[in-house]
Amino acid sequence: MTKKRGNGWWAACVLAAALAGGNTAAQAQILIGQTAGFSGPVADGVKETTAGARLYLDAVNARGGVLGQKVELISLDDKFDPALTVENARKLIEERNVSALFLTRGTPNTEAVIPLLDKYGIALVGPSTGAMSLHRPVRRHVFNVRAPYQREAEKAIGYLASLGVSRLAIVQTDDSFGADVLLGVQKGLQAAKLTPVAHEKFDRAKPDFSTIAPRIALANPQAVIMIASSAATVQGYNALRAAGSTAQVVTFSHNASAGFVKSLGSNARGVIVTQVFPNERATNLPMVREAQELAKAQQQEISPAMLEGFAAAKVLVEGLRRAGPKPGRDKVQAALESIQKFDLGGLEVSFSPEDHSGLDYTDLSIIGTDGKFRR
Repeated sequence: MTKKRGNGWWAACVLAAALAGGNTAAQAQILIGQTAGFSGPVADGVKETTAGARLYLDAVNARGGVLGQKVELISLDDKFDPALTVENARKLIEERNVSALFLTRGTPNTEAVIPLLDKYGIALVGPSTGAMSLHRPVRRHVFNVRAPYQREAEKAIGYLASLGVSRLAIVQTDDSFGADVLLGVQKGLQAAKLTPVAHEKFDRAKPDFSTIAPRIALANPQAVIMIASSAATVQGYNALRAAGSTAQVVTFSHNASAGFVKSLGSNARGVIVTQVFPNERATNLPMVREAQELAKAQQQEISPAMLEGFAAAKVLVEGLRRAGPKPGRDKVQAALESIQKFDLGGLEVSFSPEDHSGLDYTDLSIIGTDGKFRR
């Protein structure tokens, strides 16, 4: 598993970034802003994606930076609260004068900052969400580096149907993320000519499965599609087992973190998790091999979430390089849109004014007895 650092370490990083003054500015000529839930229900995944991004950014800075300028990632904790996401983004844009935003987390959170992106003409690179609303229609300042959730959902349903699974239940968070993934689930069900045996929603802010789990168990599904944050998925899984359900649990790539596996504990084995990047142990791919080598030097182990952050950082750095020695926001925007068939190391990313999707890779994994994601 990824080597963990305590909450105090992350708090210190966030505080240092928020309070950094002249020394940081002098050393890091290019400032990049991030607001994400370093505490709260998605903290494990956020920490891992950010660790993956920093792994690459640190390597770039060690080689002299981008065109001789070092890149500083200023990370602020929004606790997975969209209102705080907006406030953090405003501070980063107006007060810290960052050149771009990077690695937000959460569909409602990312959707909430779009008005700020449009107002200030600032790019957001690699939001850690696969919401279709960030792909179509094209959001001018959002540059995705992962496939949409709906593609993942369709693939998962198709796989289950191919195994003869016909009794499916859906448990979803009642927010824009849940609604988005549900569309993909429904497309998959329609293609397989299936109807869910149960469909339950829960409050994103206060998940409560005490009545939901018994109803799902009573419907006796073979598999339960969990559209939820990592913390809510773990809570829902435990409630299902307590209610007597033995159904296969399926969740999505936002939960593809070592922290999620650890949170599941003894229940981890057999959980299906969709993926949007190749196997993190597939060292035949240059990007994976590069990430593995850098992580090994820091006594870390790459997780799928780390690989997502690593890939997003590669795209960010390529955009900054193309933007030139003074990467103003307009130059970064134009530079990102000029990226065509950029090789991340086994995967190609392309953008244009009409397409900001970046990648469309999807896969399936299952958590093994050793806590690893098996393909």
